[in-house]
Amino acid sequence: MSTAEIDTPHGLARAELHCAPEGRAGLLLGHGAGGGIGAPDLVAATRGATAAGVHVALVEQPYRVAGRRAPAPARQLDAAWLAVADHLASLWFDGLPLVFGGRSSGARVACRTALDGEAVGVVCLAFPVHPPGKPEKTRQYELDAVAVPTLVVQGESDPFGQPQPAHHRDIVTVPGDHSLRRELPVISRTIEEWLDRILRPLD
Repeated sequence: MSTAEIDTPHGLARAELHCAPEGRAGLLLGHGAGGGIGAPDLVAATRGATAAGVHVALVEQPYRVAGRRAPAPARQLDAAWLAVADHLASLWFDGLPLVFGGRSSGARVACRTALDGEAVGVVCLAFPVHPPGKPEKTRQYELDAVAVPTLVVQGESDPFGQPQPAHHRDIVTVPGDHSLRRELPVISRTIEEWLDRILRPLD
């Protein structure tokens, strides 16, 4: 495991690299709004991705590196994320296709930046479709804007809602809530199989 601090327009970000024996792609995973990269579902996703031969970078946004819990505005999160992706593309993932992903807020960042970051796929863990109890404030449009293959793993009782399907979007519903703590082996296996499938044409 390696760690790097990366300059972004909004302060230092940090990336923790987990290498696959033979890397066929790089997966960047972001954390939730108030959590860190040690979230159980992110750990499970990392395990599944490396099993599929994909290097993983767990990315800490600058506000977390600086010790703040309140998230930065969306435009700052997106700009910092793209700066990290650009840096890692040349440092760790040179010549490899990139997949963006994350849990909750990190999943939203991955969706919003997929086009500009030239991601070949997006992994969403516990995508927050709307604030709890406020379905009228939907963020489904962020998912709908993603044109590349997308995997959404969602708890069946997630108070943040359920995403709508689409032809290029796989939705896997598992028992549990927004934390996705109950079915970690399923998350690992789902991500391993999905990454293998979407990357096979690129190998």
